[in-house]
Amino acid sequence: MTATPAVSKTKKPVAAKPAKKTAPTSPPMFSYKAGTGLVAHVLAGGPVPGKGCDVAVVAVYKGGELSASAKRADIDTDGLVSHACKTDKSLGNSGTCRVVFNSGKEGAPVYVLAGLDDAEKLNAKTLRKATTAACDALKSLKPAKVFFALNQEVPKKSDDKDIAALCARTITESFYSFSACKKQDDDVAAPPTFELACTKSTQSAVEKGAAIGLAIGTGMQLTKDLGNLPGNICTPNYLAETAKAMAKQYKLAVDVLDHKKMEALGMFSLLSVGKASSEPPKLIVLKYNGAKDPKEAPVVLVGKGITFDTGGISLKPGAGMDEMKYDMCGAASVLGTMKAVAEMKLPLNLIVVVPTAENMPAGNASKPGDVVVSMSGQTIEILNTDAEGRLILCDALTYVERFNPAAVVDVATLTGACIVALGHVNTGLFSPDDDLANELLKAGQSALDTAWRMPLDEEYHEQLKSNFADIANIGGPPAGSVTAACFLQKYTKAYTWAHLDIAGTAWHSGKAKGASGRPVPMLAEFVMKRAKS
Repeated sequence: MTATPAVSKTKKPVAAKPAKKTAPTSPPMFSYKAGTGLVAHVLAGGPVPGKGCDVAVVAVYKGGELSASAKRADIDTDGLVSHACKTDKSLGNSGTCRVVFNSGKEGAPVYVLAGLDDAEKLNAKTLRKATTAACDALKSLKPAKVFFALNQEVPKKSDDKDIAALCARTITESFYSFSACKKQDDDVAAPPTFELACTKSTQSAVEKGAAIGLAIGTGMQLTKDLGNLPGNICTPNYLAETAKAMAKQYKLAVDVLDHKKMEALGMFSLLSVGKASSEPPKLIVLKYNGAKDPKEAPVVLVGKGITFDTGGISLKPGAGMDEMKYDMCGAASVLGTMKAVAEMKLPLNLIVVVPTAENMPAGNASKPGDVVVSMSGQTIEILNTDAEGRLILCDALTYVERFNPAAVVDVATLTGACIVALGHVNTGLFSPDDDLANELLKAGQSALDTAWRMPLDEEYHEQLKSNFADIANIGGPPAGSVTAACFLQKYTKAYTWAHLDIAGTAWHSGKAKGASGRPVPMLAEFVMKRAKS
């Protein structure tokens, strides 16, 4: 037997491992957290523009009359301010603006002259209009720091704190922008820092006012973000996660009820709305305990959270349906109000409740003629599946009885009929309680976020009678916003209640399409007044 010759083993060349494919970066919008965008910073400054000031905003009145800050600016600019008023006779009228570049060595490099109309007729509306116009002018100048003196022009029956708050809020509103769903630029210019003019005697009031205005402004920012996000992002779960993030940030108590928990409570009216959607409905409860007495009866705000409304089987027309992502602006506004309250650390107890669902058509969707049982035990005949907001609100309004509330205000983009009645100027206000209604009306007037009281006469309830259930979910075309409120009223007998229909005020259509942030100013003013009493 001969030996087999040894064969040398040659190593096979090892193929280079393919580079690991990195997962594509998710678009920024999918990780976007509502209410975290840039906000114009507003604080108290001094009596004159300080070092590092890029632009100063001063007031001029009708006929070229100069305010105290404008007179100082005229000296610093060697008469350029008064010259501008002489050459432009319209300067000083409400809403007018003029940019003056200072060639002198004193004062600010640039001045914005904002018109306040007649000095004797000065009011908060005129100041708000002038502030907005000035902010529009500032956007093209792109300053880093602004000395802002319009808050020194205080109308009769107002004070330095209230006017500083109004100006600060208006500034934050003016510099709000929504770009979460657009390709993100690396360098996003931050809004300017604003220093509100004040003296030693007014500094404390201006500081407090600036803080209040900034808190309300940031609350409105959250509300606008949630309203502007598309329905594929801002889902019931997204609202729940937003509430949880707020709870963590401000040390609030939060509870999110899922389908199983709501079913155990008998919330079949709420569940009927979301059953045809792949997005499960939820009930979100957020609690702020700021009162000295933790057992003090809370104010409760309930916000309608339909994250997208197709109308269900009673399908809406296709044109304009994209705007139905704003059908959760009631939820957005109560969450925004909670953010403002937490920022201000108000001494009261506040609870926010958000019933939220997506209203979709499918084989298992509710149908016209179906009957569902609400948490209260009352049965409801669903004559129109597009009247779904009241179906989720009624169970939430029953649920809040357990809190023994001092007052309950529900907020909802409830009816197109309210837009027919009041347009886009006033929010519809419904309440059987005169004191609560007047509180809200006055809060709206103070905040320039107005409402108009609507009726709740017993005769309107006749329209909601059903042959097959305790109540029908619609009452026909006549007085549609009133009968919707009457429907809700049937679930609020245990406490003092008001309903705000914000269908016409929560959203801007057309060229300026987007959420308005209303009625956060009204609700914040209402809660602040409650905290003081």
